[in-house]
Amino acid sequence: MESEALSQAPTEGGFSLLGLLLEADLVVKLVLIVLFIASLWSWSVIIEKLFTVGSARKKAKAFEDAFWTGRADDLDARPGAGNSDPASRLFASISREWNDARRMPPGDDANLLIGRAERSLRAGVDREVGRVSKGLGVLATIGSSSPFIGLFGTVWGIMNAFINISEKQDTSLTNVAGPIAEALFATGLGLIAAIPAVIFYNKFTGDLNQFADRLDTFSQDLLVRLSRRTTERS
Repeated sequence: MESEALSQAPTEGGFSLLGLLLEADLVVKLVLIVLFIASLWSWSVIIEKLFTVGSARKKAKAFEDAFWTGRADDLDARPGAGNSDPASRLFASISREWNDARRMPPGDDANLLIGRAERSLRAGVDREVGRVSKGLGVLATIGSSSPFIGLFGTVWGIMNAFINISEKQDTSLTNVAGPIAEALFATGLGLIAAIPAVIFYNKFTGDLNQFADRLDTFSQDLLVRLSRRTTERS
């Protein structure tokens, strides 16, 4: 009895998490490494976007507040901190159009200038949103692919469990526990990588939609102001 207990001790210790990972099949190890890297990558993107998106929204709001409460009627003035935020870059674009309008002869058609300014502002909004959203595709890819990568590891581990049963003609838990545990761990790690990526991708997508709406509204206000000024001048 004592000798049987001693012989079973290493086997029981082998079912620790570290032991299972060290003894896992090469394919399962590769799956786990890929999922671990994907999880780290997604969290690095999440942390970077928390600062980037939040900072862009705050700066845009601060510039709008400074613009509308400060020198709202002066298209030559540039309140805020220069071109350090999206809203100020849009304002700089419309300011250039206003400077061009002042150099136009009074009889020239102002609609051409307004149309050009509108295209410039639309391109500016798209450029600013694209700059802030850069990297979100990583979260979408990890969120959609990680569960399937983990599922592949699960299928492979279960296949190894059946192979062990076939080779040893033994259906005891000791024979199949290792491969099945590896398979389930691959599934869990796939979900651990995918769930935060999906959650934060949806969050950042909503934040960017609000950010784009804010910039679009601000650009339309600037366009209306430019149109009024050019009409008064002509």
